Amino acid sequence: MLDRDELRAFVQRLPKAELHVHLEGTLEPELAFRIAERNGIVPPFPDVDTARAAYEFQDLQSFLQVYYAMTSVLRTEQDFFDLAWAYLARSASENVRHVELFFDPQAHLGRGVPFGIFAPGILVALEDAEQQLGITSRLIMCFLRDQPPEDALKVLRTAHLYRDRIAGVGLDSAEVGYPPALFKEVFAEAASYGMHRVAHAGEEGPAEYVSGALDDLGAERIDHGVRCLEDPALVERLVRERVPLTVCPLSNVRLRVVPSMAEHPLKRMMDAGLMVTVNSDDPAYLGGYLVDNYVEAAIALGLSRDDLVVLAENSFRASFLDDASKALHLEAVRLAASL
Repeated sequence: MLDRDELRAFVQRLPKAELHVHLEGTLEPELAFRIAERNGIVPPFPDVDTARAAYEFQDLQSFLQVYYAMTSVLRTEQDFFDLAWAYLARSASENVRHVELFFDPQAHLGRGVPFGIFAPGILVALEDAEQQLGITSRLIMCFLRDQPPEDALKVLRTAHLYRDRIAGVGLDSAEVGYPPALFKEVFAEAASYGMHRVAHAGEEGPAEYVSGALDDLGAERIDHGVRCLEDPALVERLVRERVPLTVCPLSNVRLRVVPSMAEHPLKRMMDAGLMVTVNSDDPAYLGGYLVDNYVEAAIALGLSRDDLVVLAENSFRASFLDDASKALHLEAVRLAASL
């Protein structure tokens, strides 16, 4: 087993994709306070240290309360550009080659910030990152499942001017009590536009939500999905259909989905033949960025170098990149692993 420094250097060297990261969840307190000052508004906490002290969560709902409070500082196109650029620059430093970035329009529309403000800021940052940092990207518009499905449908239709720049739709926020079937009509309409579909399922919600996301929403990828192991028939289906699962180990520990990293099901999921990827979810709040997730999971679960290579390869296989691009990235992973 490699020591921590060697392990970190190895993970750093591997080209990686990140498929489950919420833009709003990358807002570090220092940036939030700079943006608040620029906009002449009072931040939700008196100082950075107080904000960080609030990042001790009992569950998903307690996290969301802080998450939305911090998001309230985002007002201008420049704010959204700065937020996206900060994440992308950090990702480039971790040898992330491709990102499929979630964003939550309802979190901003509800505050009176229109699509014409936040979408251009995000999109320009993605374009600049590809040109200057070499990171390709896809943008995924998520709907808040604890809001009415009618609102999600309205958002989908409001986004029509940007539809050629938004690769897919997702479903996030509080899971328990909001089964995927509620959003069947929304996802069917998104599918009619040729948009990819992903959904959070099987994080706090039961394994049946994973099945519902597949059957009711036509989800091509499941975000989290750790509770799938509770249903052997579902595991068999996920393996057979090669459905990717975007697992977020540090998030699962911080939000008490699992008691500790040592008890995380990631290795069991891999051993079961599931196509698992590792991601950071909301890294500013939940314990670390992509390399941190690989390293902490590897140490706690005894993952081998070969396991880490498989996870990096899976991150590209599970992406919405074309086959030729996937092949190039997979070759780059193999080359890096051989050094």
